[in-house]
Amino acid sequence: MSAVIEIEGLRKTFHGPYRSRHVAVDGLGLRVERGEIHGFLGPNGSGKTTTLRALLGLVRADSGRMRLFGEEVPRAQARVAGRVGAIVETPQFFGNFSGRRTLRLLAVAGGVPTRRVDEVLDRVGLLGRGEDEVRGYSLGMRQRLAVASALLKEPELLVLDEPANGLDPAGIREMRDLLRSLAAAGVTVLLSSHILGEIQLVCDHVTIVSRGRRVAAGPVEEVLAGHDQHEWRVRVPEPDRAAELLRGAGLPVDERPDHLVVGGAADPGEISRVLGEQGLWVRELVPLRPDLESVFLELTDEPGERLTDEPGERLTDEPGDEPTDEPGDRLTDEPGDEPTDDAGEAKA
Repeated sequence: MSAVIEIEGLRKTFHGPYRSRHVAVDGLGLRVERGEIHGFLGPNGSGKTTTLRALLGLVRADSGRMRLFGEEVPRAQARVAGRVGAIVETPQFFGNFSGRRTLRLLAVAGGVPTRRVDEVLDRVGLLGRGEDEVRGYSLGMRQRLAVASALLKEPELLVLDEPANGLDPAGIREMRDLLRSLAAAGVTVLLSSHILGEIQLVCDHVTIVSRGRRVAAGPVEEVLAGHDQHEWRVRVPEPDRAAELLRGAGLPVDERPDHLVVGGAADPGEISRVLGEQGLWVRELVPLRPDLESVFLELTDEPGERLTDEPGERLTDEPGDEPTDEPGDRLTDEPGDEPTDDAGEAKA
C-alpha cells in the first residue's frame, strides 16, 4: 500500500465539568501517501493535536479507524512504533543535561546506536553546541533538539507538531531544507504548523480541519485553485473609463487608488481585448492568486463557539489527563529570550 497514514471517521469526545462533553474530533479523515510532505492545518482548538495523539497511541479515540503502514492502530502500535519519529506538543528536557547527553540517553533507551547522536546533532545544526547544557539553549535551539530526538531512530514517518516554533528566519529555512532532504530520501512527513507561507513552500499536500472536521484536502495547488476568483490587477490610463468599459462587458471591477481589480476573467486576453478595442492599452496585468493563508482563513472562519481541546478547558479523557491542541505562547529565538530550566521528560 502506498498510504503511510490512513484515518477514517475518527471521533474523540472529552468530558468537562457538570457532565458536559466537548467534541474535539468529529468524523475526521486523513490520508498521507508514502514519501510526501503533508501539511495538517487548523486553528487552535480544531483537533489537530488530539488527532496526532490518537494516531500515536497517546489518547484513545471513541470511534473510527486508523492505520500506520497498513496496520491497524492502536492494536499494532508496538509493531510500528519503531518506524515513527514524532514531536507532539511542546518538548521538555532536563536543563542540567547537555544536548548530547540527552540524545545519548534517548538512544540507549530506544535501542538506537549512539553513533546516531552526532549525526542528528549535525543534521539540525547543533553539533557545535552538543556539550552545552540545555538550560543555556534558546527556545529555538530546544526545538532543534526535539527534532533531533525524533530523527534518532531513522524513522520512515516523521510527525512534527509546530517544528518551526522558536526558529528565526534562517532556522526556518534550514528546517525547510531538512524536511525536503528527508522527503527526497523517502521519509514521509506529517507537518502541523501555523506558518502557512512555509507550509505552502514545503508541502505537497494539505489537509485543513476546522471544529474537528476536515474542510479541505488535496495537493496544495489544487486546494488553492479551487478558491481562485480569477482576479487581475490592472493598471491602465484613464482608469475610470476603463472600469466603465469592463463593467459594460460584464466583468466585476473594484477601483483602487492606483489600479483596478478585475474579477471573473479566466482569460486575461478578455481584459486586453475590451480595453484595446477602445484605444486603452494595458500597462500592467497581473493575476491575483489566492495563497494558503487566505484560503485557510476563508475555510476556518466559522461562527459560533469554537470547540477546543486546549489547556485551560479542563476537559478530561482520564483522571489527570488534560488534552491540549496547541502549544501555548509562540516560542522565539530572538536576542533577549532567556530560556527557563523546565525539568521534564524528553520525547523521542
